[in-house]
Amino acid sequence: MGMVSRLLGLDVGRRRIGAALSDPSGLLASPLGVIELRGAEEGRKEVGDWVREHGVTRVIVGLPLHLDGSEGEEAAWVRGWAGRLQACLDVPVELWDERLSTVAAERSLRESGLSRRRRRERRDALAAVLILQSYLDWLRRPTTPDTEAPSDRPPPER
Repeated sequence: MGMVSRLLGLDVGRRRIGAALSDPSGLLASPLGVIELRGAEEGRKEVGDWVREHGVTRVIVGLPLHLDGSEGEEAAWVRGWAGRLQACLDVPVELWDERLSTVAAERSLRESGLSRRRRRERRDALAAVLILQSYLDWLRRPTTPDTEAPSDRPPPER
């Protein structure tokens, strides 16, 4: 059976990493799980396991920019973590503007009526879904010169 091409989306925090996986067609992101971190450098092995297990060809890491687009301490930390992840993977790791994804995830979960504890457990994976879904949507945007892209997000960083 041939390997399918899947993308892995990550919402990286200092305590937890939320993860989402695309379907083989690259249309839809679904929650994969959450890694609870006990140390700053943990998580990379688990991510590597997911990459191998699911035939992931690219990892998308949400970059937490300020609303004005500037980078703060958290973005610098995530950028460093993503660089260390790239060093131990054979597939590309890309940073993607994640502004509002955690906020949107929290609002969506609050509206779902889940308890605060259950919301916290699901927020990171849902934020990863929103990050990956926005990336997948960006990949599928129309590229003809006379149409505007449906998103004002910058292209993914190389």
